[in-house]
Amino acid sequence: MTQDASHQPYGTPEVPRVAVRGEARIEVDPEIARIGITVSARGTDRRTALEDLTRRNNAALDLIKSYGDPVEKLETGAFSITPELTRHGRAERVRAYHGRVHITAELSDFTTLGELTTRLADLELTEVDGPWWALRPTSPAHGRARRQAVLEAVQRAREYAEALGANLAALVELADLGAENAAPFTPAPGMRTMAFSATEDAGPPPLDLEPQRQTVYAQVNARFTMTPPQL
Repeated sequence: MTQDASHQPYGTPEVPRVAVRGEARIEVDPEIARIGITVSARGTDRRTALEDLTRRNNAALDLIKSYGDPVEKLETGAFSITPELTRHGRAERVRAYHGRVHITAELSDFTTLGELTTRLADLELTEVDGPWWALRPTSPAHGRARRQAVLEAVQRAREYAEALGANLAALVELADLGAENAAPFTPAPGMRTMAFSATEDAGPPPLDLEPQRQTVYAQVNARFTMTPPQL
């Protein structure tokens, strides 16, 4: 019994195959920026620490919310209140209580980002980390990179075929690297990180938050059939 060449894994002399990989890498401006805010409090008793932490947390949230639409996402993460024991003595005596609340904000307006970061860093016992620049999952840049990767695969396959005096005949398979159980290339996420901390008597530091361009990668595997080569 014979099997059609399109269903055979390696092609035939009459219908040879060519397998290539298409790659693309483009640089685009970031679309969003994330910052992390940590609000702290310390008190000699639990109630005082909680009251101070609640007041400072509300102040940070109110400030972020006051910027309106440019703040696309605002989330509260981990909260902790931790007793600090005395270093000496066998009794479990509490020396102080430490409280922390972690907040994450995501912004699309980078002018607002610089101003907000400065004002947050000027709040009592507030630490600001970031920004982390990124693209949205639905960014058109991802589609542009994938299309360029496909075009690059077709061009590479055509060049191989022409080197043999042949022409491409049909596309047999087009697949992402992950779809074939291959280890995809994972680029390091582009980010620019700064950390600021402030106490109640510290002034706002001058900030220059310049957006960092993002690199988008795309890779595909493609298999084509081609006409018999002229060897």
